[in-house]
Order: sequence, then C-alpha cells, then structure tokens
Amino acid sequence: MTNEEEQSVNPMKLVGIVISRLPSLLFRSAGELLRFRAKARKAGRIFQDELCQQGVDPEVAEQLTGVYLEGSNPLSYLRVGRQSHQ
Repeated sequence: MTNEEEQSVNPMKLVGIVISRLPSLLFRSAGELLRFRAKARKAGRIFQDELCQQGVDPEVAEQLTGVYLEGSNPLSYLRVGRQSHQ
C-alpha cells in the first residue's frame, strides 16, 4: 500500500466506526439530557419559591415558572426545527 492509500479515508470504515460508537453516544446524550432536566426543574422550584416570597400570587407564579421552564426543554427546539422543514 502506498502512503496515499493509507492516508485516504475509507467511507465504509468511517461508517463502521460511527455505527459502533452510536449506542454509547446515545447513552451519554440521554444521561446529559436527564441531568439537564433535573437541574432545570430544581431551578424552576427555586424561581417559583422566590416569586411567592416576593408576594406574587401562587397561581401566577406557577404560570410564570411554566414559561421559565419552556426554554429549558431542548427537545422542543428539535420539534420546532422539524416543523419548519415540513
């Protein structure tokens, strides 16, 4: 084999590498998503508690917390992106 052949990327080999690593990538991504969502829920509880302590009506505080937490759902961004392509 020449140096040029050794340095060229075999597309089938590349696909094989990606497929073999896909399960671990998905597993790690799911773990990160769960941690992110847990932190967002905790932040939402703190946000709602602070609103109530400042004298905001509990129902309004709950609604504002819902709006606050909408931005922390990365899956909603994927849905929006998918809908814009259709």
